[in-house]
Amino acid sequence: MKPFLVTLAVLLLFFQVTAVGSIEKCWNFRGSCRDECLKNEKVYVFCMSGKLCCLKPKDQPHLPQRTKN
Repeated sequence: MKPFLVTLAVLLLFFQVTAVGSIEKCWNFRGSCRDECLKNEKVYVFCMSGKLCCLKPKDQPHLPQRTKN
C-alpha cells in the first residue's frame, strides 16, 4: 500500500509542475500571455510569443496623467 501512495503522490506532483510550466508569464510574472484576456483583465503589452499580456487592474502600472497647459 505504501509504494502505491508514494507513486500517486509523485504523479500528482508531476502533473502540477507540467501544468504550471506551460503558462507563459509576463510583466514581472504578474500577467499571463493569452490570445484573449478575461473579462476583468486589460492588455498592457505584448508577450514575446505575440500573445496579449493580460493584467488584472491591481497589477497594472500607474501612468501619469497628461495635464493641459
